[in-house]
Amino acid sequence: MKLNKDDIKKALETITVAGEGQNMVESGALQNIVTFGDEVIVDLKLSTPALHIKKRAEVDVMKAIHEHVYKKAKVEVKISVEAPAKEKKNVNEIKGKPIPGIQNIIAVASGKGGVGKSTVTANLAVSLSKMGFNVGLLDADIYGPSGPIMFDVANEKPLSVTKDGKSKMKPIESYGVKLLSIGFFTKPDQAVIWRGPMAAKALNQMIFDADWGELDFLLVDLPPGTGDIHLSIMQSMPITGAIIVSTPQNVALADAKKAVAMFQQESINVPVLGICENMAYFTPAELPDNKYYIFGEKGAKYLAEDLGVPFLGEIPLVQSLRESGDSGRPAALQEATPLSASFAELTRNTVQQVVNRNENLPPTEAIKITTMAGCSAVKNK
Repeated sequence: MKLNKDDIKKALETITVAGEGQNMVESGALQNIVTFGDEVIVDLKLSTPALHIKKRAEVDVMKAIHEHVYKKAKVEVKISVEAPAKEKKNVNEIKGKPIPGIQNIIAVASGKGGVGKSTVTANLAVSLSKMGFNVGLLDADIYGPSGPIMFDVANEKPLSVTKDGKSKMKPIESYGVKLLSIGFFTKPDQAVIWRGPMAAKALNQMIFDADWGELDFLLVDLPPGTGDIHLSIMQSMPITGAIIVSTPQNVALADAKKAVAMFQQESINVPVLGICENMAYFTPAELPDNKYYIFGEKGAKYLAEDLGVPFLGEIPLVQSLRESGDSGRPAALQEATPLSASFAELTRNTVQQVVNRNENLPPTEAIKITTMAGCSAVKNK
């Protein structure tokens, strides 16, 4: 007896694929039918690899053909599995619990310690404040907090305030920047010896139990490397984007590359706003026009080009930058100096990258930044 494909197809319409609620033809599970006299080969494609589902489909097909087409048909069922493709997360997806009143959260990171990440963060915060933004800074470097010293508030202690019936920490304000750091709660000579979960809990308290108020930008000064603290921050907060700080030398660049890779991992997907090159060159005070590339020339810029991320700017290695950090008066406060100009350029480029990044967000989440007479403002779109 020669089997008819149309008869076989009609028979398969009488059975369903487990879990799909449609018959085998409507669901798209049936891929092909091949007949040779009284022999038939049925090709199926299922969306689940479960063995019991595959076995049930095979038995149902054989039974339907034997009952509705030909009792003695020789039936072979070939089953392939194609699991539905996982929806790829948009790199601009907002993660973490939104913090009321905070428009943008920027993580400042470095793969390696000692590259001046905290110095860059402090001066970026001051530069944003000078431009007219409301700025906060969370010193998340649990094991080496430097924010209180850099803002000359090492002896200050955050007060408790009542907000919406809840007791919250009031950040210390200095130079127009709201600051919270674990350094406010430890003695200067006290080492913080905490495991990851304890550190994460302390950070969550400074994030969600603080009265940050209305902020255009909250900068998060992350510890060096790629570890528990970084993951905790990115899981807890809706990070807008990350800035990577590096010096031009190869050792630092290798670690900076790892930091970029961390943020770009599919499971993290935090946009990298760009790379900042610190200690780009040395300029002695007596020779202000000279540049000495002690750690190499334009290494971070070349790295940014290789990785396809923006280059935000270069910060020179000058004595006044070190002195300003030690004295608690960030160099960006200076007016009309090459150093303050370099931080102003870094800040402008950072703001532009935030604008570019937010253009890919839904209208309710995006921001609009306008510049008038040299003063920028952030408004809800």
